[in-house]
Amino acid sequence: MKAFLVERYGDKDALRAGEVPEPKTGRDDVLIQIRAASINPLDRMIRDGEMKTILPYRTPFILGNDLAGVVVEVGAAVTRFSVGDEVYARPDKDRIGTFAERIAVHQDDVAIKPETLTMEEAASLPLVALTSWQALVERAGVQPGQKVLIHAGSGGLGTIAVQLAKHLGAHVATTTSTANVDLMKRLGADVVVDYKKQAFETVLHDYDVVLDSLGGETLANSMRVLKPGGKVISVVGPPDAAFGRELGANPVIRLVMSALSLRTRRRARRHHVTYSFLFMRAGGDQLRELTRLVDAGRIRPLVDTVFPFASTREALEYVEAGRAKAGKVVVRMT
Repeated sequence: MKAFLVERYGDKDALRAGEVPEPKTGRDDVLIQIRAASINPLDRMIRDGEMKTILPYRTPFILGNDLAGVVVEVGAAVTRFSVGDEVYARPDKDRIGTFAERIAVHQDDVAIKPETLTMEEAASLPLVALTSWQALVERAGVQPGQKVLIHAGSGGLGTIAVQLAKHLGAHVATTTSTANVDLMKRLGADVVVDYKKQAFETVLHDYDVVLDSLGGETLANSMRVLKPGGKVISVVGPPDAAFGRELGANPVIRLVMSALSLRTRRRARRHHVTYSFLFMRAGGDQLRELTRLVDAGRIRPLVDTVFPFASTREALEYVEAGRAKAGKVVVRMT
């Protein structure tokens, strides 16, 4: 079958189209004919080797972390799905490879596709929707009336997180560029900070939760807008020891992660807030919860551009160059 593979780390030209063997379907797997897959910043980070400590894939490997498609085969122990089901998924971190014609995914990581979405829209959701859920519902436990800041509101993660936070009853602030201020208001943001005109840390105060997808100075300044006891959750900031334990890393790796986040954790303590790093995990049960919100009209994905499968490299370069205006970039299989 056709797929896009990473031949070597650290080279954007190393992603190439090629022929690979058909995936093997285990007892608990569903084999999915992929109709669409979406591009995530994580794909670029994996390709460039930035995630090797956490995700040590052996080259060559198929890239891609999101999919929507049709079940074409089920394993002997599969009980949740049948051939012909339209599904979507973020495969487990150890089984990525959605830039391909087919993929075998454990049934626990798959959900029936929302009825109200196209394949392209559904493919844009799993990674960012699961990240939003695990940050805001699971990690932060957002309650009605709390104040939540979502950075980069017009991005793939931001557009979903803003809608989910609003559904949870939060007072939602977000940062974005001038061109997307009105879009953020339509998605439900109560306060929109145009980062080209204002520094968010000078206008926002006493927030309960910050979801950070930018890192660096944005992460550092986010602690200044939190009230004592507030939480900043970062999907790009330095990993911490808790993540190392969650990952099952050996003591040396956990010590390295703890050292990497020491400065950030110390800064958080000075502001009397807590810092944690989130690396989302696959989960069909949470996707089913999100499906209900999508079909009820509570969450709607935004698709910026759709590329043909043959142009997957160009789609990744489009995202890497920051050309997407809002939402996700998707590749469509033919």
